[in-house]
Amino acid sequence: MGDGCQQGVTVLGATGSIGRSTLDVISRHPDKYRVVALTAHKQINLLAEQCGEFHPEFAVVTEADSAEKLSGLLSEISPETEVLSGIEGMERVASESSVDQVMAAIVGAAGLHPTMAAVRAGKRVLLANKESMVMTGHLFMDEVEACGAQLLPIDSEHNAIFQCLPQDAALGKFSHGVEKILLTGSGGPFRNRATDTLSTVTPEEAIAHPNWSMGKKISVDSATMMNKGLEFIEACWLFGATPDQIQVVIHPESIIHSMVQYSDGSVLAQMGNPDMRTPIAHALGWPQRVGSGVEHLDLFEVAELNFEKPDFGRYPCLRLSIDAMRRGGSATTVLNASNEIAVEAFLNGQIGYMEIADVIEETLSMVAVEEVTDLDLVLAKDSESRTVATAQIDKRRSLPGSRMQ
Repeated sequence: MGDGCQQGVTVLGATGSIGRSTLDVISRHPDKYRVVALTAHKQINLLAEQCGEFHPEFAVVTEADSAEKLSGLLSEISPETEVLSGIEGMERVASESSVDQVMAAIVGAAGLHPTMAAVRAGKRVLLANKESMVMTGHLFMDEVEACGAQLLPIDSEHNAIFQCLPQDAALGKFSHGVEKILLTGSGGPFRNRATDTLSTVTPEEAIAHPNWSMGKKISVDSATMMNKGLEFIEACWLFGATPDQIQVVIHPESIIHSMVQYSDGSVLAQMGNPDMRTPIAHALGWPQRVGSGVEHLDLFEVAELNFEKPDFGRYPCLRLSIDAMRRGGSATTVLNASNEIAVEAFLNGQIGYMEIADVIEETLSMVAVEEVTDLDLVLAKDSESRTVATAQIDKRRSLPGSRMQ
């Protein structure tokens, strides 16, 4: 694979938290990995710094004007790096012949096209973009099988499940002998907050996660447990499970990242300090193990582990996610799109924290659910859902006493 013994890696979303952690792991193994391409949306200065350190063949940004600025920044520190822009550039570096592995870490629906391009090129895809799976479901898994791509989950929970499954387990098929997948979640920063005060939660409070360092959107999703809901949907597709075969467990310490329950009474758990470099290193090196830079778990310091059932009154977004998966078809696409719009509106101070779930539920009730037959239908539903969700937010803002009055 790659040049000599090095494997070529493209990092989609290099300036995000997963992208930065991926480059940290790669930097520890220069003999094993070389960076072929890095992509970013707006953080041009950070992308330039990363190019100066790793000297990739390509750097890709979303907009053409950003590409021009990046070219100027790279003219001295990494002149050999070719700068590309737009979705075409993203798809190119995801499918480039010199690339062996693609870290798919672009947040949201924007990551769908380049991730699918990597799959269609038969790459090893390290999937951190859960929206690709949530939006496309069986289409994505069918493409993985048809194109001979290798899919490895990066979300700490899905990676933990993968590690706890039988060694010969095939993704997309529920493994023989497995009874249930136990999907853990921290419960976010408001696990113990009085529910009657949740409507006053501020964006600053919502992005302050107790255990993980993440971007704003993912942090809000973690607070509402929409992140867990999306992971629930993704787990159904990744592991060929029905909604009844997955149970969400709140585990505040985030030490057990998920568990697999077997028919013989065994429960296997994957444990470790909450650091995304562990699942990233696992996937990069699989089936071997490579160092991640993460400190080893000290069980004496941990001392105790706690588990709770999720309260859907506190976490309505989790309920909506499970319901959408049961409903099937394009419901999960509607869910994901309306959530992205609602979270952005919350972060901009346009709606309240508990209104995020209200906007999602309203959108789900207004957008017709159809069978997912192709990517064009998925993207059309995504666009329609965003329009409907935006209209619902505008309607709320116009009401007397709204946050924007």
